[in-house]
Amino acid sequence: MAEQATTHDEELRKLYLSTTPTRLFFIAAAPGAVSMLASALYDVLDGIIVGQLLGSTAFAAVNLAMPFVILAFAVGDLVGVGSAVPIAIALGAGDDDCANNVFTCAVLGIVLLGALLGAAFWFAAPAIMQALGASDALAADAVIFLRVYAVGAPVTSLMFALDNFLRICGKIRGSLMLNVFMAVLGAIIEFTLVRFAGLGVMGAALGYCLALAISACVGMVPFLRGSLKLRFVRPRPHAALVRQITAAGMPAFLNNVAGRVPSVLLNAALLAMGGEDAVAVYGALMYASGVIFPLLYGTCDALQPAVGYNLGAGRVDRVVKIEKRIFAACAIISVSIAVAMFAFPLQFTRLFIGNPSESILGLAKPAFRLFSIAYFVRWLPMATQSFYTAIERPKPASAFSLLESLVAPILALVLLWPLGLTGLWLNLPVATLVSASVASVMLVRLRKDLRGEL
Repeated sequence: MAEQATTHDEELRKLYLSTTPTRLFFIAAAPGAVSMLASALYDVLDGIIVGQLLGSTAFAAVNLAMPFVILAFAVGDLVGVGSAVPIAIALGAGDDDCANNVFTCAVLGIVLLGALLGAAFWFAAPAIMQALGASDALAADAVIFLRVYAVGAPVTSLMFALDNFLRICGKIRGSLMLNVFMAVLGAIIEFTLVRFAGLGVMGAALGYCLALAISACVGMVPFLRGSLKLRFVRPRPHAALVRQITAAGMPAFLNNVAGRVPSVLLNAALLAMGGEDAVAVYGALMYASGVIFPLLYGTCDALQPAVGYNLGAGRVDRVVKIEKRIFAACAIISVSIAVAMFAFPLQFTRLFIGNPSESILGLAKPAFRLFSIAYFVRWLPMATQSFYTAIERPKPASAFSLLESLVAPILALVLLWPLGLTGLWLNLPVATLVSASVASVMLVRLRKDLRGEL
């Protein structure tokens, strides 16, 4: 066992401390981005299946419920990202016992929090949809969709932390293959349940839940067998550990949770101003942007273990070099998608909504083109927040996350309200420009701080 642990230590040190920053980027970030892209492509397929096979009402219902589904999954991100930072730093400092305890407590915490949040959403689903102004078939489909995810939350939430745990152990390809497996399995199950079993919106939700649950169980096998660097130990939870995980994971959690609040408000405003068609167009926007967000998140998140490990080992110079490559890659990805969204708005719409009406197409063209503005700069806030999280500066990262995902969008919603639907389509671009400006200031200050540590 000691010999195996030594081998794991040598492999991690070689990967994170000896590999050149550029090569490390392609070893870790490229598979991380592809891994998240696999998941994103399934999300796209999910939207296509619902929109093409079930129609615009079901598509709008899924979009109404989706912000709350993401809230349930945010627990996995909170604990997964929050535990990954102290685990990576502990491993970099050679403290395996601390790392294993954090890992064990994190897994147990995800299951418990998932169960509590799932129960809350099950009972609250009808009241939530009523408060948003949904009724009849739209409300019924949205409640069903949310409740299916609520039941699976204790297990499915684990999938959103496994990426972090596997990458910390150096199993980058394993993380990639697990996400590809989940995406393929989910698409097969969902299409079968919707197209052949005739389960409608319930089948769409159940397909993804089953794929997530099965993949989570498969991903936990090597940890249960004790064949990886991280292994389960007798948990020793304590208040300081809870605070540490919460602080480190709070930026990602706030980005998910706070970011859903503007989405909920936008859905309600769209339903009031433009009806079901406007909500359907917003859903197409969300599914289209669902490709770029996981790519950016995957690129940043994949290298957080490397950044934390180098920080724990005192290699600040490598931290800076790794982050430069992350920022450059995120910029290229984000701008490329922005161009595509601006150039092909109607093609994106038809992809997600089968036989869209002239009303939907009329709303979609300006919506996509205005919305695309955000992605010319959205890479900057995302990469900045990830950087602060990876180097254990949770307070500024959390404050910035609140600004980016909650404060700026709500202020934009209020200020742009007189513009009607145009103001709603401009919400994300305006909020993102504000966040990018603040991110630039934060990076200048951080650069000065890090120079003092070199």
